[in-house]
Amino acid sequence: MLDLTYDTPKPKRIAGAKHDWELVIGMEVHAQVSSNAKLFSGASTKFGAEPNSNVAFVDAAMPGMLPVINEYCVEQAVRTGLGLKAEINLKSAFDRKNYFYPDLPQGYQISQLYEPIVGEGEVLVEMGDGTARLVRVERIHMEQDAGKSIHDMDPNMSFVDLNRTGVCLMEIVSRPDIRGPEEAAAYLTKLRQILRYLGTCNGDMQSGAMRADVNVSICRPGDYERYEETQDFSHLGTRCEIKNMNSMRFIQQAIEVEARRQIAIVEGGGTVDQETRLYDPDKQETRSMRSKEEAHDYRYFPDPDLLPLEIEQDWVDNIAASLPELPDAKKARFVRDFGLSDYDASVLTADLDSAGYFEDVAQGRDGKMAANWVINELFGRLKKDEKDIANSPVSPAQLGGVIDLIASDAISGKIAKDLFEIVYTEGGDPAAIVEDRGMKQVTDTGAIEAAVDEIIAANPDQVAKAQQNPKLAGWFVGQVMKATGGKANPKAVNQLVAKKLNG
Repeated sequence: MLDLTYDTPKPKRIAGAKHDWELVIGMEVHAQVSSNAKLFSGASTKFGAEPNSNVAFVDAAMPGMLPVINEYCVEQAVRTGLGLKAEINLKSAFDRKNYFYPDLPQGYQISQLYEPIVGEGEVLVEMGDGTARLVRVERIHMEQDAGKSIHDMDPNMSFVDLNRTGVCLMEIVSRPDIRGPEEAAAYLTKLRQILRYLGTCNGDMQSGAMRADVNVSICRPGDYERYEETQDFSHLGTRCEIKNMNSMRFIQQAIEVEARRQIAIVEGGGTVDQETRLYDPDKQETRSMRSKEEAHDYRYFPDPDLLPLEIEQDWVDNIAASLPELPDAKKARFVRDFGLSDYDASVLTADLDSAGYFEDVAQGRDGKMAANWVINELFGRLKKDEKDIANSPVSPAQLGGVIDLIASDAISGKIAKDLFEIVYTEGGDPAAIVEDRGMKQVTDTGAIEAAVDEIIAANPDQVAKAQQNPKLAGWFVGQVMKATGGKANPKAVNQLVAKKLNG
């Protein structure tokens, strides 16, 4: 069972540090809403389109063009909040964030500062040691994405692609509850899993659909507890934000590098400046991007083109009623209904496609056997071939057919692996393949006994050794299986060999 109590880690010793330090990490995750149209226009959100082909007049900030809210994006934000057990604010509002955006034509970003659509929630993060940490979500707000500046197409000019401009983002802001690099990656992994289950974001970090700003600070042991008691951020040290991280591995590396940098400054008698930094994975360093602005530096004010957003509780309740079974609930059900281990259930519920595939295979069959075949045989082979479960050459019905043949003693485990390989590479109905290719297991004890007698009669010296050391009986089992082409029932072979040797 998971320990659901928030587990404060022991002080972390950072290489090269003179003292023990604790890391304090908060994350701002930008998740692109899964929608066909943008937040304030009907332009397409399709990834990979020709540059500047998905741009409406509003996105291009043409004079007189006014934003119109996309109701589906609002629904997706509410759905996300409900999935994170968060408070849904029935009234929210949009603000203008004034900042120099070279790839946002209007020169400001429409966001939500003062009245976000989603309030406080939580994410339960399972750690590898069998414990769980509760990371609190402070808020989720909607905002429009900026475009993309391209600097490597011409030595003298930069180009701008506005396709992404106006795409709806959900910024999911955590409290500073994350205490180490591994936990940061585990939090983002769990958050992405939940969003994919909900269908509100595809979580593709490579295409920029999900990226994270990571806030890192250091404090001495005990300071975090003082912060929890007082909610005084001064106990946590000065934080620096590492911007636009889109890789779990790089996030962990960047946190370690930034922590060492801050510790070296403080232990050297200096002070850490609050700023936004970028991580360079090639040089294994963070470098300054700009000083960290405060809210007043952005000159936020309510967007005059958008009325406050008011939603009905009944609408929220209808969305809540349509939520799918989420990862934690599905995992608990797999453990309970199929008798799976906690680990196997975690693997199978990592994504919806894997969970659905397993359920189809396990329906009416032994759950543990189904899990073993899906995880060890199928997943192993798919990984080797660099395929995902959605493109599996073996359907759930075919894999279920293999398991049915094992359960009925029609084939042995060894034959089943050969059969799986045939189905994987050639396709076909497992039962028909077994019949057509003569792969049925030999269950006739008379035929098996004849093979055992023949092997024993031909190897008297080995018999004498096996009678002295019963562990050597396995040699006879192997020889019988070889002589029968692996078709003999292994259980019957073992019983007959033991009987003959001890007779």
